[in-house]
Amino acid sequence: MKGKIYKKRRVYDRGMVAANDGNFSVKINDDEFLCTPNGVSKGFMTPEYICKVNAKGEVLEANEGFRPSSEIKMHIRVFQERPDVNAVVHAHPMYATSFAIAGMGLTAKIMPEAVISLGEVPLTPYGTPSTMEIPDAISPYLQDYDSVLLANHGALSYAGTLLDAYHKMESVEFYARLLYQARMLGGAKEFSDEQVERLYEIRRQFGLPGKHPANKK
Repeated sequence: MKGKIYKKRRVYDRGMVAANDGNFSVKINDDEFLCTPNGVSKGFMTPEYICKVNAKGEVLEANEGFRPSSEIKMHIRVFQERPDVNAVVHAHPMYATSFAIAGMGLTAKIMPEAVISLGEVPLTPYGTPSTMEIPDAISPYLQDYDSVLLANHGALSYAGTLLDAYHKMESVEFYARLLYQARMLGGAKEFSDEQVERLYEIRRQFGLPGKHPANKK
């Protein structure tokens, strides 16, 4: 539990969330999940803040004064449609969220590491927070990508462990920052289709887990 709290603080310390923004969850089994509470800063959390919910988002355990994040529906949708996922991270990193607000996904192939690890980070349609609109908006993308941008909202990443989900969020933000700054310098030089395919083949040879455009071949 302490390790999970530390990762939440890292998201806060790196400026990926402000005030009480962001939410995180971890799968215990098919019907039990740990999640961050609503209205609490991720930089000041302690283990007793964590809530436990079932697959319907109903509270199983929560200390007095705490209730699950209002975005738990989004997390549960990921767990339902991606059995390989055990952790979900939602944050508002500055550069990635700027692209989301501008209505732009991260699709430019500009760096080997980003192409191999992320492939692309598509933009999902806008959904009203805390409603079923967001789960429905992300659903079409879950089988092909491990990270997405939420239109006018933020970013979402998911993986087999909380550490991997957090690292994907870091990678998304780094990718977004590189792309933004390259555009300030006159535009990014993108890889050719042949170069992208060679990078995809490297990913396939590595046998990396998760969903990725390279898997479509």
